[in-house]
Amino acid sequence: MLTIDRVSRSFGGVYANRDVTLTVAEGEVRGIIGPNGAGKSTLFNLVAGHIRAESGTISLAGRRIDRLPAHARARQGVGIVFQGARVFPGMSLLANVMVGAHAHTRAGVVAAALRPPSQRREERAIRAQAEDCLSRVGLLDWASRPAEGLPLGQQRRLQVARALAGLPRVLLLDEPASGLRAAERQELAELIGELRRDGTTILLVEHDVGLVTSLAERITVLDLGRVIADGTPSEVTSDPAVIKAYLGTGASHAADR
Repeated sequence: MLTIDRVSRSFGGVYANRDVTLTVAEGEVRGIIGPNGAGKSTLFNLVAGHIRAESGTISLAGRRIDRLPAHARARQGVGIVFQGARVFPGMSLLANVMVGAHAHTRAGVVAAALRPPSQRREERAIRAQAEDCLSRVGLLDWASRPAEGLPLGQQRRLQVARALAGLPRVLLLDEPASGLRAAERQELAELIGELRRDGTTILLVEHDVGLVTSLAERITVLDLGRVIADGTPSEVTSDPAVIKAYLGTGASHAADR
């Protein structure tokens, strides 16, 4: 589903990503871990289209997307949940999620103003789709509430629902557990597990090694912009290079448990 082939990006002459290569199969949850400054966020932004690679290619379902702007990648099926809680204030949960579906609408400005029958049908379909996405993340009962009043954990769920409304082929999650309490982390893990069972392809960038090892089929480890390990959770957490660069002996033993 997602192929990153020898992708590099530097800032001020220092490589944030260098010759990064990985493939994510359809329906797979792929974890990306590494120490601070390893290049995880840069890789996320390269796939999302917020920055451009200096070399290498990125393909989605066999089609190159690395030359496309971010909004075009969204149309191709790249869904994004950012690290910070990003909701549209002054709008309900339902309206927030409906925004995510509009990348696939056909009605333009004129149709939106005149509201012909075709535009009204499309809007009803988007509303039904948004309600379904809210139901998938357990927030349908809150659909009419203001989005900014949600606790952080539920705002993350709302972001997932909004991304799902865009019908993603691959869902990018950037540090989704950041700032969450233990109970909220558990709820998030259950949600990601449900999405995995539904066949959603997920690229999970996360500091919480326990969360990643419990959810991902495979894990890619970055250090100083390069891939230093790639494999199953047990392979990665026992890799000497990963232990030295990131986990440490105690953390590795904790991950094994």
